[in-house]
Amino acid sequence: QVQLAESGGGLVQSGGSLRLSCTGSVRTFSSYAMGWFRQAPGKEREFVAAMSGSSGITYYKDSLKSRFTISRDNAKSTVYLQMNSLNSEDTAVYFCAADRELSQIRGGPNGVDYWGKGTLVTVSS
Repeated sequence: QVQLAESGGGLVQSGGSLRLSCTGSVRTFSSYAMGWFRQAPGKEREFVAAMSGSSGITYYKDSLKSRFTISRDNAKSTVYLQMNSLNSEDTAVYFCAADRELSQIRGGPNGVDYWGKGTLVTVSS
């Protein structure tokens, strides 16, 4: 069982930046692919970014790759999402995800094994 806890959400002005963190309570953190999803009010949960356990492979939603960066520190069992040039369309609850298979995270929310409770990001215009 993997427990995930996100932090770093909050209110930010349009054009600003935030860094989200997600810490996993599992000893073999590096054996899990990690990812971020988001869900805006009234919309479905969507893929944002994913990263392999130890090889450094990353994937992004195409429209976000120029502004968002996923990274991880396996020694700290933590994955990060750096978000720059934020705008109102980025307002959403951001969820951390973990799965042993990177493909499951890339494939969308339905196949992911573990989820955090989410952290709210609000971008004011």
